[in-house]
Amino acid sequence: MTMSDDDILAPHRPRSGSRARGSFSDTEARGPIIDQDGHEIRPETLEQGFREFRFEFGQGNPFGNLTREQRVARIEAIAKLLDVAFILPGTNIRYGIDGLIGLIPIVGDIITTAISLWLVREARALGAPWYLTARMLGNVAVDGVVGMVPFAGDAFDVMFRANMRNVRLLRRWLDKQPRI
Repeated sequence: MTMSDDDILAPHRPRSGSRARGSFSDTEARGPIIDQDGHEIRPETLEQGFREFRFEFGQGNPFGNLTREQRVARIEAIAKLLDVAFILPGTNIRYGIDGLIGLIPIVGDIITTAISLWLVREARALGAPWYLTARMLGNVAVDGVVGMVPFAGDAFDVMFRANMRNVRLLRRWLDKQPRI
């Protein structure tokens, strides 16, 4: 038996005047509400839970309200992820996702350079002077330009570790600053 196009496109309505058995448009529940443990849930507690459950979007910037130490820790963590997160099995060579993403021609190097530039921006937001940020930008530029060379640039990325150099520069400068 084949179906006509009308049966496929139009919803099936029961022929009698009664409602369909599977209709979920009823406003009343047909039986008790049971949780995953098999316990009955009273409808008033369910309504109370829905009133308390809500998402709060736009409640501040999750990146803006960090202390100085938290920002430095975040910069160090991202630099380690980019440059020294993994060890090449059987060797003592450490590499990060900078070397992996850099294997994607052009786009990979642009992405990792953008992340490195964000780290320099964060250092500047921490109060790093212009000469320090200029040196950090130089490291990022060398890493980005040489990293564009296929394969040899990726090997250079693994060995040069611009982000770890920049974190080391920032850490040395921060250690010389008086604590406020």
